[in-house]
Amino acid sequence: MRAIIKGTPGILILLGLLACTPAELPVEQPYSETVGSRLRAKIESDRGLSQFSCRQEILCGSSVIPAFYQRRGFAPAWNREEGPLPQADSLIGTIRESAREGLNQYDYHLYTIELLLSDRREKHAAKTPIDPEKEADLDLLLTDAFLLFGSHLLAGRVNPETLHTDWVAYNPGTDLAALLESALAGDNVATTLRSLLPPHPGYAELQNALMRYRDLAQTGGWPNIPAESTLRKGDRSESVDLLRERLPITGDMDLSVAEESSPFDEALETAVRRFQRRHGLADDGVVGRDTLAALNVPVEERVRQIVLNMERWRWIPHDMGNRHILVNIPDYKMSVVENSEIRMDMRIIVGKDYTATPVFSGSIKYLEVNPYWNIPHSISVEEILPKIRKDPAYLENQKIRVFENWRENAPEIDPATVDWNEVEDRGFSFKLRQDPGPLNPLGRVKFIFPNKFAVYLHDTPARGLFQNPTRGFSHGCIRVEKPLNLAVTLLGDDIRHSREKILEAIESGVRETIPLREPMPVHILYWTAWVDEGGTIQFRKDIYARDNPLEMALKESPPVAGES
Repeated sequence: MRAIIKGTPGILILLGLLACTPAELPVEQPYSETVGSRLRAKIESDRGLSQFSCRQEILCGSSVIPAFYQRRGFAPAWNREEGPLPQADSLIGTIRESAREGLNQYDYHLYTIELLLSDRREKHAAKTPIDPEKEADLDLLLTDAFLLFGSHLLAGRVNPETLHTDWVAYNPGTDLAALLESALAGDNVATTLRSLLPPHPGYAELQNALMRYRDLAQTGGWPNIPAESTLRKGDRSESVDLLRERLPITGDMDLSVAEESSPFDEALETAVRRFQRRHGLADDGVVGRDTLAALNVPVEERVRQIVLNMERWRWIPHDMGNRHILVNIPDYKMSVVENSEIRMDMRIIVGKDYTATPVFSGSIKYLEVNPYWNIPHSISVEEILPKIRKDPAYLENQKIRVFENWRENAPEIDPATVDWNEVEDRGFSFKLRQDPGPLNPLGRVKFIFPNKFAVYLHDTPARGLFQNPTRGFSHGCIRVEKPLNLAVTLLGDDIRHSREKILEAIESGVRETIPLREPMPVHILYWTAWVDEGGTIQFRKDIYARDNPLEMALKESPPVAGES
């Protein structure tokens, strides 16, 4: 359903052209039959053409609308002889509030619908004959508006898979046509549409943040602090005064304290630390280059970030699991969530910008103690092979074994029998596997959730990297700060695998696979703005430059009939 009715070019399935030529015709048949015959003619005509449109507006629910009206015997859904049903006004009222969701009300035929409704009501007041063509057009546009708006609330306006090859979209598989029929029958169109919104508290919190920041934008936002030398405790300057004015606007400093004109004191330092934490910066209380840049980001940019991340919430499964792992790539953090509360969190290391960690949902099914590292082909060729050529003892020193190929049970071969200088990059067919141990970059434990990207969570011997405020160092997998704690949490009360037992297994040096009694859902996300469990709005840098493509897709106008 999602790919059928979304309003973004490139992901529509458009089946035929609905001709909508208004013509004043007397109503000789009963209203339902007269308008129904126009609906049938429009839906069944010219199916071979590339676009399904009405009044120059493409109907994005083109593969759903025919079946919807067929089930109704082509009776109008929103109109009766005495005028539009109240459900039409309910739909329009809900669409008018779409800005609360970061969406554009005019993406849903609102202008044309309101013109047709106004014309219909004027005719009713003047007791002049209705136009069956316009009645059919209005019905079709209202139906498509419900389907399109409902689809965007349910699963997003943009399909992320059209923007990023390493992003897997969630498909809810909801029958919106059946939902519309039920909403019309129960006269609860608005309630039905609201039920499609992400049910997660995080979405509602971000929605509230959007309203707050839009209010800030309307009142002028916040002052820009001029670039000068670093600001720190004890300084006194005009920039310090502006800083004291700036921080209360976003709730980082108590207003009563901020009103006092004084040097950069302890209260201001505390406020700066709070601001830094909200933006993923080192919380040293000093306004250096990065902190100043974050302070001077315009309020309109923060509004934009909130809107983009509300859209990303709509890409997430409505049921994330009572217990689940949530990874936020730009925050370099992973959390274990249970009953909507964070039970454990830890720092993580994610992929570099050119080996980005993909975004998808999966389930951890087992973990490995003392894992092998089957070195990916690209790393073997690009990174390992040059080191082998430079140092013939490299493989032995790193405890890396060589196998003839990647087939199961492929024979191990002696690396001394290979002339590595003669091995061409393109012809590299060997499988390299590093033994468990202190040199293995997977560390002591890895956590497996099968996926097409071959990505997993794992330990790392490079513990010092967790001290960096930005941690994009991996080839795409996710290195976790506290692997033993995570293993104990995942295995729960399984007495066979207590913390002590896991430590014993690690000390043995023997590879062991431990299945989980129940798979643990894991959601790898990409949020540059969100509201934390304490109700504080957080912002992060767009480390993979994914905000701009999404903004462009969201701003793209719906296609007009006749456009190629």
